Amino acid sequence: MKQEFPTLAALLHHGFDAVIDVRSSAEYAEDHLPGAINLPVLSNEERARVGTIYKQQSPFLARKIGGALVFRNAADHIETTLHGYDGGWRPLVYCWRGGQRSGAFAWMLEQIGWRAGLLSGGYRTYRRLVKAYLYDTVLPHRFIALDGYTGTAKTTLLHLLEARGVQMIDLEGLANHRGSLLGAYEGGQPSQKGLETKLALALSALDPARPVLIEAESNRIGARFIPPSLWNAMKSAPRIQISAPIKARAAFLVQEYDDILSDAPRLKAKLDRLRPYRGHAVVDEWFTLIDAGERRALTRALMEQHYDPSYAKSCHKGAQFLARIEADHLDAAGLETAAAQIEGLLTQVNPGQA
Repeated sequence: MKQEFPTLAALLHHGFDAVIDVRSSAEYAEDHLPGAINLPVLSNEERARVGTIYKQQSPFLARKIGGALVFRNAADHIETTLHGYDGGWRPLVYCWRGGQRSGAFAWMLEQIGWRAGLLSGGYRTYRRLVKAYLYDTVLPHRFIALDGYTGTAKTTLLHLLEARGVQMIDLEGLANHRGSLLGAYEGGQPSQKGLETKLALALSALDPARPVLIEAESNRIGARFIPPSLWNAMKSAPRIQISAPIKARAAFLVQEYDDILSDAPRLKAKLDRLRPYRGHAVVDEWFTLIDAGERRALTRALMEQHYDPSYAKSCHKGAQFLARIEADHLDAAGLETAAAQIEGLLTQVNPGQA
């Protein structure tokens, strides 16, 4: 039976026991409904082959060959992945448009006796709802941005505050990138659609009546951009500025960026791209520090000669600052002290509970 969901919230709270994405593994990898398992009824290669036959030979021949492949692959999933489910199991099935692939699979499940639902419009319905939420909607949340120079442990503070019961969104964690030239993590970033799915899920789980902490970012994190609804809310959000001595920031960054600092060739390749902006002499000085293993001196030089000037230039004029938190040390004790101060500020913003 086809299932209609008028809003993103309704779809995210669908009420089914499981969600099954029957698209190819490549389609699934780019993006999928939260929590969906991938049981492709056509592999990447099979989907490409059927599409070629459809365009170059005959739609009927493509449907005939595709149908045989779909039912063969579906039977394999039923015999393996789905063999342990009892008769009361209720899955929601979808493909790209809610058409032939998901329709055939849902029909097989229903013939067995499972009460399968078919997402009307398929993945395209889901994407339309996500885009409406993140591109066209004024978000109801009250954001407060953590601001400050590079190395002031803003992301770490977000997680310390989350452990204290504060609502937060970790944009860098969702984007798998620290938001700077040296910020890439192993494994790469999710697709833009994948990031938007993560954001929509995270935002929908928050209580709009309570403040939400978020790190002050540019409109891009690595190669991914922040969708307009969230970016507009971030630009107007009041801020708490975190300040720390450059010595403490350098020590923190040595730990935080250990992965890239331990890979001299990759580090040099990234910094080499800054020659047009910082000059050959400055970049050559950085290379000398890399070769000498002077990590703290290097991180300090990068902040003084690159990150801090960039931050000062990009600061939003007219931003409302609620407070400035001075963190003399960025070790465990110093960060807990800063987190407690921020928690106190949020209690004032939202009396009763932050």
